[in-house]
Amino acid sequence: MKTFLANYKSSLILLGAIIIGGAVGVFMGPEAVIFKPVGDLFLNLLFMTLVPLVFFSVTSAISNMGEMKRLGKILGNIVLVFTVTAIISGIIGIIGVLIVNPTKGLDTSTFAGLMANAEAVDHEKVGILQQIVNTVTVTDFKDLLSKSNMLQLIIFSILVGVATAMAGEKAKPIAKFVEAGSAVMMKIVDLIMNLAPIGLGCYFASVIGELGPQILSGYARAFILYLILTAVLYFGLFTVYAYMSGGKDGIKIFWKHAIAPTVTALATCSSAASIPVNLDASKKMGVPEDIAETVIPLGANIHKDGSVIGGVLKVTFLFGLFGRDMTSISAIFGILAVSFLVGAVMGAIPGGGMMGEMLILSVYGFSPEVLPIIAVISTIIDAPATVLNSTGNTVCSMMVARLVEGKDWLKGHLAK
Repeated sequence: MKTFLANYKSSLILLGAIIIGGAVGVFMGPEAVIFKPVGDLFLNLLFMTLVPLVFFSVTSAISNMGEMKRLGKILGNIVLVFTVTAIISGIIGIIGVLIVNPTKGLDTSTFAGLMANAEAVDHEKVGILQQIVNTVTVTDFKDLLSKSNMLQLIIFSILVGVATAMAGEKAKPIAKFVEAGSAVMMKIVDLIMNLAPIGLGCYFASVIGELGPQILSGYARAFILYLILTAVLYFGLFTVYAYMSGGKDGIKIFWKHAIAPTVTALATCSSAASIPVNLDASKKMGVPEDIAETVIPLGANIHKDGSVIGGVLKVTFLFGLFGRDMTSISAIFGILAVSFLVGAVMGAIPGGGMMGEMLILSVYGFSPEVLPIIAVISTIIDAPATVLNSTGNTVCSMMVARLVEGKDWLKGHLAK
């Protein structure tokens, strides 16, 4: 028992803090917003570390990789793992909504007010090629210094890392500098995480206080279904992925270090804010630094299994409200394709959340006036979706390590 408490003490404290925060939020309701500034303080401290942390960690990982062939292998396996896991998540989401129709028994008058009060949304018409340009680049270097442009920062960091490696001995000082910078930033994260129990507890209290009325306004069935699907993926599929990565040892080491990333994602509802904790957890799981420092930042932007399931829920929710068939083979494949685009692809695009919802309306011919209906779904599933989006990156880093390093990748770490 003493060994268990020693191993899991910090994680149990974090878990206890958000349970207390959730209870306070339920009890106080909207008045729990008074705790939000304390939560924002903690969250802002994490956000302040993001740009230098991502730059130093990604650049250091690649510049010290030694050979570009390894980088190509890592990136190729990242794409494979992210794509397969997103598709599996979408399939599980479809099975869930076919078994439990989230709109069954709903009073459609509940949503009349939302549609009547819909605000006009101004969407700038941007061509597909220009959208790609906006997704992977910015117009000025200073724009890279923003958490809103994380994918662009990652791409720039990869280029700096590749150029440093190619420059060889001449660039050794830069390679050592970014390696030292990565180590310093992780120490800063460790210092900030000392405030995590108070910060996360307060933030979660305010989130639960604000969400309560929305969940009770007609979305309870959809919310409960999403929680069930989250539990299936989190406890079931993540365990399978961990076993595929490292057998029984993989399962043990994943669950030993998965609590802190999970609690952080649940309380902050932010994949970006979870990057520092996920990096630390992945390394503790034995994932090589160059793999962890590539998978985790990229995953926060382009790997969103929870959002894929959210896309399934949004489409089928509208189908149920408007009496459309969702059981035919063509409908199922269409829902899966749209949900993959909404969750796994749109997430990397600036303003992708809103664009994904507008894509659903456009593809299926729904009026823009129903946008608030699925916007509310985005809000109420945000916390569990972030858990799947973010914590899933840690187990994906294990799978990438298995594919890159071979079946014995974990033995060296366990032997330490």
